[in-house]
Amino acid sequence: MSNPSLQAVRGMNDILPDEAQLWLWFEDTVREWLDSYGYRNIRMPLVEPTALFKRAIGEVTDIVEKEMYSFEDSLNGDHLTLRPEGTASCVRAVLQHNLLYNAPQRLYYSGPMFRHERPQKGRYRQFHQIGVEAMGFASPDIDAEQILMCARLWRKLGLTDVTLQINTLGDAAARKQHREKLIAYFAQYEDLLDEDATRRLHSNPLRILDSKNPQMQELIAAAPKLMDELHEDAILHFEAVKSVLKQHGVAYEINPRLVRGLDYYNRTVFEWVTTSLGAQGTICAGGRYDGLIEQIGGKPSAACGFAMGVERLLSLLQAEPKVVLASPLDVYLVHQGELADAMAGVLAEQLRDAGLRVVLHCGDGGFKSQMKKADASGAQFAVIVGDDEAQTGQATLKPLRGEGEQARIAQIELAQMINKQINRAFQRG
Repeated sequence: MSNPSLQAVRGMNDILPDEAQLWLWFEDTVREWLDSYGYRNIRMPLVEPTALFKRAIGEVTDIVEKEMYSFEDSLNGDHLTLRPEGTASCVRAVLQHNLLYNAPQRLYYSGPMFRHERPQKGRYRQFHQIGVEAMGFASPDIDAEQILMCARLWRKLGLTDVTLQINTLGDAAARKQHREKLIAYFAQYEDLLDEDATRRLHSNPLRILDSKNPQMQELIAAAPKLMDELHEDAILHFEAVKSVLKQHGVAYEINPRLVRGLDYYNRTVFEWVTTSLGAQGTICAGGRYDGLIEQIGGKPSAACGFAMGVERLLSLLQAEPKVVLASPLDVYLVHQGELADAMAGVLAEQLRDAGLRVVLHCGDGGFKSQMKKADASGAQFAVIVGDDEAQTGQATLKPLRGEGEQARIAQIELAQMINKQINRAFQRG
């Protein structure tokens, strides 16, 4: 009896080579963009103590109650969790290694996160995020900088169907006052609340405002407004953020229902949304979280950050196909004959020494079948070596893409000729 075939875990997807090419281009673009703002890379483990997320996110949240992949380590009894988000891990790393001792920190990370949700397009159980965190900055200019950063990235990526929504959550005292008023207001209409709203009424009433249930929209629209409770400092902070955005010509919409369900968020919150991805319209979300560092165990310190979903952004790039990816390969080296076979490997290494990306044909096959493979490889050029070329120290250069004529060239001139043609094509492009 044959063994049954094994497949990937539901909601945890393979990224195959053709698709990975777009991922690599995106990751290179993102690294260059983050470097230009002075953000430095930090890398945290995929697995953290479960207590970190319970303390940071809160035990009475959907993420902790329903979505985390948590387990007990059978070797030592530790309670561990695959990270469901990156901010808590990043703050833990900053505190553990005392990175805020000398100076504020601009940091970024990327990689997989894990949540046990119902898989759907743009929302997977293993998903990837780019996270950006600035810690130790209390003034509104860092909030504005992070929003401007995002606007620049959308321009670099060529995205057009992206709009900015902003709001302010004020400070803890104002949110406490607003929370009490929300509970009192919604309690009057408890029979009209859906299951989620009823569950959140006393534990997290702010999240009721974010409900998408059409039957509750009229009730939500009439709910007490946080803006009415804000203190002067929070108002001035928000006005300063808006002033910088106007100065740079970044359009925004104030969305009073843009909230965060976690207590450590305060003041500025923002989301970049699109209409091109259906229900999964948020591609990037962020805000100020001055309460988290103390909540995890550090001294009180200001912080602001955002995260973007890689899968959603790549779906958006595919929906607005403006990215033209360069060929992943420069040369496919075709060879046949005893002398040619011996020389081909040496020639391939010489071309690689010159910075070219080369696939050397391996295995059997005549010139015709090898040329088919060369064309299918996506390479820009085929370099062909038979025994005749090998005896005279030459090779045939055949363009596979774009313009150019087939020509026989001395092997010592081959790399220079290929690089010259690649640069000429790049300049024309």
